[in-house]
Amino acid sequence: MRTTLIAATLASTVTAFSATSSYAAELEMTLTNLTHGSHFTPVLVAAHPADQHFFQAGEMASVQMQSIAEGGDISGLQTALEGLGAPLVANPAGGLMAPGSSVSFMLDSGDNPVLSLAAMILPSNDGFVGYDSWMIPEEAGTYTLYLKAWDAGTEANDEIINGGGANGAPGIPVAPGGDGGMNGTGVMDGSMNDMVHIHPGVLGDTDPQGGMSDLDSRIHRWLNPVAKLVITVK
Repeated sequence: MRTTLIAATLASTVTAFSATSSYAAELEMTLTNLTHGSHFTPVLVAAHPADQHFFQAGEMASVQMQSIAEGGDISGLQTALEGLGAPLVANPAGGLMAPGSSVSFMLDSGDNPVLSLAAMILPSNDGFVGYDSWMIPEEAGTYTLYLKAWDAGTEANDEIINGGGANGAPGIPVAPGGDGGMNGTGVMDGSMNDMVHIHPGVLGDTDPQGGMSDLDSRIHRWLNPVAKLVITVK
């Protein structure tokens, strides 16, 4: 059974003041891509009711979250959030976020108590960076979250770049840096975990004209955390 509305709780390290639930009006945020060679697709950030979720660890990803994780399409989740009247920021970087890049933006959370974020990691089959339901503190201050990569559990991690990106279509849409290979035979992903879980990472290889993977292990592999989100509550 798929989770309500939106899709696994992003494990994170929170460096901040101790805080309880909140109704902070104004949030100033800066998101940084910490990876060596991976891009983030358009990011979706929203404040929303506590009984709704982008994703939940150990649960099946929603169709909307699957669309983000496999193809970077935030429109379905954005529409669902807008139906709730949830304040959100969509695609603050105006496109892909390259490795090492940052983007800053503002969000008025209104009376919504939690904040969530999601974006696909490219190139990957169904990997995403995200955070589900961070409790917005009542106390003003600056809070730092270190975000891990998640696997939506909706597609095998074959590491083949073939333009795939539609829900259920195997393969990776593209390597945005133009640094992907071709003619890979495909990584044999024996995982049976179809729930949202911590991403096992990219294997890759060093053969751009073949091998088992179209990803370059010298460029596209990552270690957690993959992003940093600094939130100033005003």
